[in-house]
Amino acid sequence: MNINYELLQFYVYKKLLKKKEIPEVLAECKRLNIGVRDYLLAKEAVTEVTELPALASYYCMPHIEIDMLEFDGSLFDLFTFDFMKKHKVIPVCYDKNGVLIVATGKPLDCHARSAISSQLTCKCSYILVPPVQIDRYVDSISASISTSAALSDLNAEKAEQQVSAMLKGELNAPGENDVINNPAVRLVDSIIKEAIPYRASDIHIEPFEKHVKVRYRIDGDLQNRAEFPIEAYSAICARLKIMSGLNIAERRVPQDGRINMTVGGKEFDFRVSTLPTVFGEKFVIRVLDKSSFHFTRADLGFTDEENAIVDKMLARPYGIVLLTGPTGCGKSTTLYSFLKELNDPTVNIVTVEDPVEFTMNGINQTQVNTKANMTFANALRSILRQDPDVIMIGEIRDEETAEIAVRSAITGHMVFSTLHTNDAPGAILRLQDMGVDNYLVVDALVGVIAQRLVKRLCPACKRKGRTNAKEMEILGIDEPITIARPKGCQFCNHTGYKGRIAVHEVMYMNDKMKNTVMHERNLDVIRREAIANGMTPLWNTCRTLVENGVTSLQELMSLNIE
Repeated sequence: MNINYELLQFYVYKKLLKKKEIPEVLAECKRLNIGVRDYLLAKEAVTEVTELPALASYYCMPHIEIDMLEFDGSLFDLFTFDFMKKHKVIPVCYDKNGVLIVATGKPLDCHARSAISSQLTCKCSYILVPPVQIDRYVDSISASISTSAALSDLNAEKAEQQVSAMLKGELNAPGENDVINNPAVRLVDSIIKEAIPYRASDIHIEPFEKHVKVRYRIDGDLQNRAEFPIEAYSAICARLKIMSGLNIAERRVPQDGRINMTVGGKEFDFRVSTLPTVFGEKFVIRVLDKSSFHFTRADLGFTDEENAIVDKMLARPYGIVLLTGPTGCGKSTTLYSFLKELNDPTVNIVTVEDPVEFTMNGINQTQVNTKANMTFANALRSILRQDPDVIMIGEIRDEETAEIAVRSAITGHMVFSTLHTNDAPGAILRLQDMGVDNYLVVDALVGVIAQRLVKRLCPACKRKGRTNAKEMEILGIDEPITIARPKGCQFCNHTGYKGRIAVHEVMYMNDKMKNTVMHERNLDVIRREAIANGMTPLWNTCRTLVENGVTSLQELMSLNIE
């Protein structure tokens, strides 16, 4: 077994690993009989992106992330999708000398290189990219082609035949070839599967007078994906309802269901919601990855200063920590990352959520069920009899839940929950407005974290330039600086943005803050005291991202706060 001592040295040289950690890594690699790279990836000490420069130096190859490449789509016919995914190769383009540039994630795959050389007559040059990015890109190409083909077949087929076939119940025998090859079946499957490589959080299928529109919510914005004739919508509805276990004959009331599907070797949970509209039922499908939760605070955008304050919050033996922000800003994701840090065999963690979005080993998770009178408040009362150390409440929605949550924090439990407020200081007044006595808020509250999501500029196409007078006024600076602006390219679907990052303001309840809250109900006074005690406002945090070229001035303005 080759442990790759030389590769380990490159990791140290590139500061991915500390020199003092080498003996422990080598010992574990020998014990587990695996290589250095496999061990570090498994332990999440490195990722395929962060290790890229070290691997490129080790293999003496140029390297790049796939988003930075301009692909020639006509070259995708050179290899099958299965070949590209298996061997982690994608043809990029021909250079000016007629050499084919090939992106590879397996630089030592001699079989793939031999197969490429035997099939092509030109010379090939290889460039190293993260294998996971190759998989994602190939999946997106394959899904797009599949959706386009199904749309073409659907448009070519007579609508009457389509509806008739679906109403005869052919979909009740999903193993038959004629059903699998049915254009409506293929279209629904490809629309759902295509959402994964596009990083969509929701799929909207919306009927209008003459057509049906399909849109994906990507990085918080809805983007058009496809359209098909309204005549075929009955078949689409039938397919979706059968897949999600809904009543196929009921069209007058909203319904909720779910679809479990494996895409690219990973299991996903698609939550389906229907709503009757003038032209038919609208479907919204929420996309949830059922694999183990892997986010850390570093992935979520916390700065070093913010992490230091959060460390103090999580070290407290009891109290309540609140996450605030609008719907869809990632509050639950941040709470899960905290629970992941606290998850230990010596700690009993219990959650009550609506619904449970991620399942985590070692944590007892309960789901709200209003039909069975399993509300947040009722579930919380039962949880307190389960000897919990840490409690996570999905959301504080009413006075009763707020009162129980605060009293739980005072009586020796660590409580995490969310509220809908614009900023961190606003959470204090919200609890008071819910009827929680001021002295209880002061005694129980450990800290509040306000969070928003802003879109990252696409690394492949963002443009840098000096600020003008108006931009300097917005940023509050006197001298021009260089910032980045969105442009748009094929990798970001011509939006100029790709991915999102969270910005936070972290308010810690020290003695000065508690004294202020005890005697003051003016939000401005509380906010000034929080800033004086080390809280960086959301605006300032996002402004730093603008100055560093991570996001744009438009995203800073979209926060709508100062």
